[in-house]
Amino acid sequence: MPLVTSKEMFEKAYAGGYAIGAFNVNNMEIIQGIVEAAKVEQAPLILQVSAGARKYASHIYLMKLVEAAVEDSGLPICLHLDHGEDFEICKACVDGGFTSVMIDGSKHSFEDNIELTKRVVDYAHNKGVVVEAELGKLAGVEDAVKVDAKDATYTDPDQAVEFVERTGVDSLAIAIGTSHGAYKFKGKPELDFARLEKISNMLPNFPLVLHGASTVIPAFVEECNKYGGKLDGAQGVPEDMLLKAGTFGVCKINIDTDLRLAMTASVRKYLMEHPGDFDPRQYLKPARQAIQDMVAHKIRNVLNCSNRL
Repeated sequence: MPLVTSKEMFEKAYAGGYAIGAFNVNNMEIIQGIVEAAKVEQAPLILQVSAGARKYASHIYLMKLVEAAVEDSGLPICLHLDHGEDFEICKACVDGGFTSVMIDGSKHSFEDNIELTKRVVDYAHNKGVVVEAELGKLAGVEDAVKVDAKDATYTDPDQAVEFVERTGVDSLAIAIGTSHGAYKFKGKPELDFARLEKISNMLPNFPLVLHGASTVIPAFVEECNKYGGKLDGAQGVPEDMLLKAGTFGVCKINIDTDLRLAMTASVRKYLMEHPGDFDPRQYLKPARQAIQDMVAHKIRNVLNCSNRL
């Protein structure tokens, strides 16, 4: 089975009131853990690659790892560029075999965002590739994406409708209170569900996307800290809020921080408990399993997309 776009995935997700996990990948073990979980759960899957991941592992290595995952698992997998900052990186990924790209023009003015997004849409659609865009600004840090809390802005529903109509984009990442990184909230977590519902009602049958939606699972934070880490105050989006979002037209939920925490907590624990071991396979094997277990939990209990193939 070849790589697929997210078009059919999103149509089914919207109709079924669930979301699909878009998991960021950087190396073989992360890919294997995610894909094995999706295979066991029989869930649709989006693997996404940031500009930072392309720089770290290189485009060709990641492509071949994902191609191997498709061949080994038999799953319909969409390969997506996360937070493409300009036309050039989107074009490179379209030409390089990705089936979905995101153009993040949220740092630009509304009109400039439309112009940039439309250019990417026109190019990608001509190649059979779907496009995600972003309207509104999420706070936090993820790879090269850095937005101070004071500069974050929620998505305007009227602008969202105009943006989709003028660009022809296939899905839209919106800002309703989530944020990138491990420190998403200082106080009580809150998402603007009224805004989400309004946008969804104004864009019927159109797939919305949540970025910055990791739960920052407390058990992983505690384990990191127990074995030498320093993640005091880390807090994510409660799982029940993400489950609810899937009933309001959110068809794609991005998960990155939780993957990093699962792997790092496992590696920290193993090396502290086995100081004499130095074979990477010894500590990466349990880390891969930690990724698999966490992703399976997300698929079953947060995304509600088990057995949706």
